[in-house]
Amino acid sequence: MEWLHYIVDYGIMAVLVMMSVIAVAVAIERKFFYRKVQIASYADKKALELQLTRRLHLIATVGSNAPYVGLLGTVLGIMLTFSTIGTQGIADTGQIMYGLALALKATAVGLAVAIPAVVMYNLLLRSAKELIFKWEISNGR
Repeated sequence: MEWLHYIVDYGIMAVLVMMSVIAVAVAIERKFFYRKVQIASYADKKALELQLTRRLHLIATVGSNAPYVGLLGTVLGIMLTFSTIGTQGIADTGQIMYGLALALKATAVGLAVAIPAVVMYNLLLRSAKELIFKWEISNGR
């Protein structure tokens, strides 16, 4: 039964790390794109907006779902801890607290992934809006 605890723990952590990598990679790509985009080359505001907001939804998805993935890890970890208590009859509070602490780690990591993702999304969205405003100013709209 101990192996199941490691699968849940490391499986959830792997998903959260993958989500974090995706969010950071998209944020870096978008930042480089914003630096080199030539807004004057766009004749249509919607075409510019489409290019500027491309893939931002991935960062927003990570930011909104990472806490839930972490919570899923916590719930599964607590379920495994209680299952172990029930099957093995463990009454040692040290082992119980250790299992619960490991389970709560998933929520902490989920929040650690979500908070920077939301910040990156908001900063990139603001940069995109600034570029759109500059396009509107330069095109008299």
